[in-house]
Amino acid sequence: MASPTSALGRVRTFEALDEKTTRRLHRALAESSDTTVFVNGTALQLPKDAHDALLEVLNRFAAGESVSVGTTELLLNTSQAAQMAGISNSYLRKLADSGIIPVEYRGTHRRIRPSDVQAWLDRRPAAGSENKE
Repeated sequence: MASPTSALGRVRTFEALDEKTTRRLHRALAESSDTTVFVNGTALQLPKDAHDALLEVLNRFAAGESVSVGTTELLLNTSQAAQMAGISNSYLRKLADSGIIPVEYRGTHRRIRPSDVQAWLDRRPAAGSENKE
């Protein structure tokens, strides 16, 4: 990845779980909607947003995926945003210049929020039906 902005140090990536753990987690999530979190032996009931975030992470692990966790305040340069989207830098710049992906400027440098990249990814047609250049 290109030299990250200082805020990018707050992103952590967790590798996919082993296949046996993935299967067990997938079964557990499919069997129950109850999630209880224990921290130092104390049971905690999570607020809805924290509950939803935790289930999203666990479901992605259960699907055999790696997971990255970061804050929404991060700003990516165009190379980092392109890497996140799985597209070329030039295609990302075209999307930003045309307003398809919102961009902020820091001087003459484009900065893009990961949430805007994810929103664009979510709006795209099914994978394989769009040219990624």
